[in-house]
Amino acid sequence: MLPASIQITGELLSAAEVQDICESLKEDGVRLLSVRGCQLSDRDFGRFCRSVAESRSLAQLNLNLGVVSSISRTRHLADALKTNRSLQTLFLHGTPLLDAGLVALNPALSTHPSLVCLDLGDCMLGEEALALICGMLPPDGAKSGLRELTLSANPRISSKGWARFAIAVAHSSQLRVLNLDYNPLGDQIAAMLAVAVASSRTLEVLDLEGTGLTNQSAQVFLDMVENYPTSLRVLVLAENDISPELQQQISDLLSEGEEEDNREVPPPQGGHAPSSALQPIREKHQPLTWLPHSNSRPTMVMLTSGLGESLLAETEM
Repeated sequence: MLPASIQITGELLSAAEVQDICESLKEDGVRLLSVRGCQLSDRDFGRFCRSVAESRSLAQLNLNLGVVSSISRTRHLADALKTNRSLQTLFLHGTPLLDAGLVALNPALSTHPSLVCLDLGDCMLGEEALALICGMLPPDGAKSGLRELTLSANPRISSKGWARFAIAVAHSSQLRVLNLDYNPLGDQIAAMLAVAVASSRTLEVLDLEGTGLTNQSAQVFLDMVENYPTSLRVLVLAENDISPELQQQISDLLSEGEEEDNREVPPPQGGHAPSSALQPIREKHQPLTWLPHSNSRPTMVMLTSGLGESLLAETEM
């Protein structure tokens, strides 16, 4: 049987429903699993994590919006990730991890052999956590690292922490997508990030929506894309105090660079979808709230597919 997709949103899961999920995981019948905003008992969460550890097919796991609601659950998840070898994408957006939670997760995250996409947005992270995340962005030749990282809405991180992070981004050998939206960065940190972007040979997408930037930052980015070679293709500057004209100039220059690259690169062979088609839709910043729970049975979407990697493009139903 081909691996399936299980997607459940905002439901109270019974022991029987968790058991069904666990059996599918153990049988290697699940490739994408999302229990976003769901509630389950601590005992069932432990069973769930043990099944994640045993799965050899699971590629994407979405636990957004408070599913990992305590340090004990964080440790259960860490234990699962130490054993699991298949997971490529992990979403923990809106999880109250704090620094202690990331300390517990870090040994598993930093050594996982397949993990390339990580969402830690709105996780109440601080300096200690960000220092650990820098270690997940190794410099050239060190080891494989994250290709996509989301750190949206973590306002506890100081300017000193972001400066250290910018250095790690500059030297990362893998990072392609970086989402920092809704952090109070300001122009000074944005300037450091511009230097990091100019230094990086891989970063293609940078989201700085709602980060307290002004025309000063936009002018720095404009000068960078106008005068220096860069891999950057998308720069999000919405919800900042930046003139529409400057945003349009930057967008136009980035579009020109992408068109030139497309002319140089031959079309993919064998009908494979471009990598952008595999990017899942992520959470945008909003206050953390439990989704309403209905009295009906949860909507469990089971989709068998022969599309291979394109299954990772599935989003919440």
